[in-house]
Amino acid sequence: MNSPHIAIIGAGEAGAQLALGLQNSDIKVTLYSDQSAAEVAEGEITSTQCMFASALTAQKDLSLDCQQLSGVKITGMSFEQTGAGTGFAAEFDHPAQSIDQRLKVSDWITQFTQRGGDFRIEKVGVRLLEQITSRYDLVIVATGKAELSQIFPVDRARSPYDRPQRVVAATYLDRPLPADDEANHIRFHHKPESGEFFTFPGLTHGKECQMLVFEAVPGSELDVWDDVSDPDEHLQRTRDVLRQHFPDEFARLGECELSDRGATLRGRITPTVKHPVGTLPSGATVMGIGDAVILNDPITGQGSNNAALAAAHCTDAIIRRIRSGAMFDDEWKQQTFEGYWRSWGKWSTTWTNSLLGGLRNHQLELFSAAATHPSLAASLVAGFDDPRTLFPWWSDVSEAHAFIEASARAESAEFDLRDFRTALGQFATGVTVITTRTADGRKVGMTANSFTSVSMDPPLVLWCPGKHVPSLADFESSTHFAINVLASDQHALSRQFATPAPDKFAGVEIIEGAAGLPVLAGTVASFQCRTVARHDAGDHVIYIGEVEQYAHDRAEPLVFHSGAYRETADHPAVS
Repeated sequence: MNSPHIAIIGAGEAGAQLALGLQNSDIKVTLYSDQSAAEVAEGEITSTQCMFASALTAQKDLSLDCQQLSGVKITGMSFEQTGAGTGFAAEFDHPAQSIDQRLKVSDWITQFTQRGGDFRIEKVGVRLLEQITSRYDLVIVATGKAELSQIFPVDRARSPYDRPQRVVAATYLDRPLPADDEANHIRFHHKPESGEFFTFPGLTHGKECQMLVFEAVPGSELDVWDDVSDPDEHLQRTRDVLRQHFPDEFARLGECELSDRGATLRGRITPTVKHPVGTLPSGATVMGIGDAVILNDPITGQGSNNAALAAAHCTDAIIRRIRSGAMFDDEWKQQTFEGYWRSWGKWSTTWTNSLLGGLRNHQLELFSAAATHPSLAASLVAGFDDPRTLFPWWSDVSEAHAFIEASARAESAEFDLRDFRTALGQFATGVTVITTRTADGRKVGMTANSFTSVSMDPPLVLWCPGKHVPSLADFESSTHFAINVLASDQHALSRQFATPAPDKFAGVEIIEGAAGLPVLAGTVASFQCRTVARHDAGDHVIYIGEVEQYAHDRAEPLVFHSGAYRETADHPAVS
């Protein structure tokens, strides 16, 4: 495929990011929006996005012309269960940040057009979309508004709800708050049977603000927003709800004014996952990303984060497809979505829906134990950034109890284990996927960066799985394993094999190696090894393997440093 032209419908979090990402790679893009940059900036708020570290990393190349960004770092989170006296607080490993989406998206649209991007202000319906599909090599719908939301059929197997689970009301307030320890925290309140309230600092037009979100169980005492019709009524209702149900927050926020007349939002969202390939009446197909196909309730703040990570995943997939010279067919569209779903979307959706359904007993135990076990509190807070890290202990009773016990043991360790892990993370490594095949023919794999060479003669290497990993017994019973060193464009595979799943190899191209080993295709190097020794090493096991076959190429490797994926670059002193 030579110089494809891609159309993106919708210039929100996902669409604008995708357009800029493709533009940065010199791919021809046309971006459609029903509003100009100025109209977006001057309109009403569309969300109360809090972007966590993983999503911010995905957007690191998309600069914002905001001089006040350093003042809106969100450093941690506190949780309180109203009436139960249960609460905890913990810091994020890396700060989060919230920028008014009106500000962010209008800035991105301006950047896109200033760089020569083709930006068109048109209200796209099905009829116009039919025309657009005939003019472009790939059409991506990044908005779930109006009739375009009907293009993508609901995936019933992944959508447990058929109606809204919360009544949502959001407010941006001016931010003259006390300079206490939690001024830069997300403050999350859970009121059993009624809903939730959370608030955090953000940046809106030229000033800092406080973003408030009320999540009311329909029909509960917090469901009081239907008769509100204008910003003044919304502000008064905000104060009334705070005064009656969250008095501590009323003492902090009750006298604040709206940041602007457009700083209110009310609505009801039915959490829905849709099939990613939409078929138009003519038979032409389009691809959906972001809210068009995964619509989450805001209770865990995952919506904008999902959009950012989906856009990053789609950008990488498009670039790889263009390099391969293949067409953007329906199979590729489906596989691209499934890759994102397995590596991220499934976990944020599952976690969000679990909170909507009400906390189960073992989850309440986790929150209660977090009040006395700081490492558990930190793990719960980290789940907002990366929901995959919450599983399986968030969803499984026995795993939850084991995790509580492990958190308690961690407090008697010589070092603060999270801080120790952070220090170890300063040593940059490659990223590998270790694979094997069991005696009954099952393929097994896990992500690891504990890989190193040991000896040249004989050729020995080692890696170190944790004793708690579910697949350890499979490696213990296998005679061989393969080390697959990932390429820089295979970070999705890293996430996929680091996340619990019935089949981690779904959609992965493999080559059969020695002793039937599943060797991943497209890696920068692979080493097929016979296990020659295992050594107990604290909470890990050292596996030593003798290399029987290996392969490599000159591609760039994936690098992991300080909790994030990196790319290699020549050092300026030696380039």
